[in-house]
Amino acid sequence: MKHPLPARPAHIGVLRLSALGDVCNLVPTVRALQRQWPEARITWIVGKGEYSLLSGLSGVELVVYDKTSGLSGMRALWRELADTRFDVLLHMQQALRASVLSLGLKADVRVGYDKARAKDAQHWFTQRQLPAHPRAHVLDSFMDFARLLGVEDLTPEWGLSIPETAYQEAVGLAGTGPYVLMSPCANPRLRNFRNWSAEGYAAVVEHLWVQHGLPTVLTGGGSTEEREVGQRIAELSQPGAVIDLIGESSLKGLLALIDRARAVVAPDSGPVHMANALNTPVVGLFATTNPDRAGPWRWRDFVVNRYPDAVREYLHKDPETITWGQRVRHPEAMSLITADDVIASLDALLAASASRKITELPYEA
Repeated sequence: MKHPLPARPAHIGVLRLSALGDVCNLVPTVRALQRQWPEARITWIVGKGEYSLLSGLSGVELVVYDKTSGLSGMRALWRELADTRFDVLLHMQQALRASVLSLGLKADVRVGYDKARAKDAQHWFTQRQLPAHPRAHVLDSFMDFARLLGVEDLTPEWGLSIPETAYQEAVGLAGTGPYVLMSPCANPRLRNFRNWSAEGYAAVVEHLWVQHGLPTVLTGGGSTEEREVGQRIAELSQPGAVIDLIGESSLKGLLALIDRARAVVAPDSGPVHMANALNTPVVGLFATTNPDRAGPWRWRDFVVNRYPDAVREYLHKDPETITWGQRVRHPEAMSLITADDVIASLDALLAASASRKITELPYEA
């Protein structure tokens, strides 16, 4: 017998710790829940860095779990929520650590992914699973939770909070003129291989500067690798064409920089989805991951997509025959993207978004 779902939940728990791009794709589900039950309390358990991005999200109580704190941090969070019982807990993180964390939370019913989508045996930790949804975009997979609960209006909306101080920070760093923002490096996870070449980015910078009169703002974290990539791009570019802000902005400041940009160029990483959430035009560079599953939702038509070529070249398989979402873990995969590919998509994007922002698109599952 299936565990019953609440018809009108008073308190909804959301468990999704990371990553930046994923939490951006989850916000529309939270907004859909709020529209359906505006009186419901929503508590979202989220990672420390992701909290910095989401802070100020209207109508949502954010509870932070620092993943580096391990079991002691879990115990602290369990104590913090000892008197809290959720009508429904949406377990939206497919990781063993999150499943262990969920064991210390009180809930009438726990909802997770169907067996086909669940990783790390997540379905063992939930009482209700989503219906199967093969070949779903990440945003669709999150929205399936709202659909299972009976939410009727599934129109994606974001409404991320950007304080005025963040805009002041952005103007102080980049000035008041127009620019294109480029975030050249993805999070350096094991064997992700999502980064494109500095030479390729420099060719795009040159095109923007010469053909459009637009400087390029470089952003990213403060790691040695990211700073070296930024320096290399600047060295290959004309004077004035690059404003190197790698390691210089806060996360809210980055949001403001993205919001003020004419467009964003980045590999599969947080800034792609942050731009999408803010409806800032974005060209995503994809070869190791499938943009049909993980591309920027509103700007998928402008993705540079070499994923099918990478599957054929490095996995030696037909893209239609592989597991949905399979990654191409090869260090040369991103080299299949050419500067001409990126320039063509960027020119089309800038032409299509001459008014800077497109209108909201209808939701289609």
